[in-house]
Amino acid sequence: MAWPAYSKIKVYLSFRRNDKKNYICDLFEKTEVVMNKKAEEKDTGFQSVENALSRTEQYIEENQKSLTIIILAIVVVVGGYLGYKKFYLEPSNKEALAAMYVSEQYFEKDSFKLALNGDGANYGFLDIIDEYSITKAANLSRYYAGICYMRTGQYEEAIENLEKFDAEDIMIATVALGAIGDCYAELDDYEKAASFYVKAGERRKNAFTTPIYLKKAGLVYEELKDYNKALKAYKTIKQEYPTSDEGRVIDKYITALQIKMQ
Repeated sequence: MAWPAYSKIKVYLSFRRNDKKNYICDLFEKTEVVMNKKAEEKDTGFQSVENALSRTEQYIEENQKSLTIIILAIVVVVGGYLGYKKFYLEPSNKEALAAMYVSEQYFEKDSFKLALNGDGANYGFLDIIDEYSITKAANLSRYYAGICYMRTGQYEEAIENLEKFDAEDIMIATVALGAIGDCYAELDDYEKAASFYVKAGERRKNAFTTPIYLKKAGLVYEELKDYNKALKAYKTIKQEYPTSDEGRVIDKYITALQIKMQ
């Protein structure tokens, strides 16, 4: 016996409603499982943090005495350094700078031996280096001492002091490198002279010091018969610093070198 059409529709809809109901129930069950899992993970995360904090607290409690000693030691070291800097180093540097005044006057008058060794009543640069060794004034005195030694023909002593000089000022640092090159040139060690001239020329390139030391480098390269490096130095001056004092006369050096290379 065939069912009426409307009965078939009713049964079909009944099945569809049951399927939809079952699907929704499954969906709720799956959602609940996922949410429970995330809640468990969250609880686990909080638990891990709590455990870590507990371990940290326990460590602090167990090592409180040691940690206190370490913190106090840091405070003492930092405070000691600040006190040393303020109450010893800074006053010593001011005292050394005042003592340098007479030596600097001698230096400007080209009285290099008096500037170096003092005049009996006033310190020379060597005295300042010895008496105030850790001050900035002593560091600057090394530069002055190096130049004094160089001007009096004591090139090895000059190199020793100039190499120990730690320059913050770019220009003085460049001149110090160039002076070391001059000392090596006087000692006929042209390899080292060229090396220091190149360093001086390349240190913060500018139109004043760079062409000076490139030209000097070119001259010692000629002494070494390394004509290609000499020509490169001269051409750099011509191309990059044509309006400098060296740039205005560099053509004759290039021409003379090219003749020599033929």
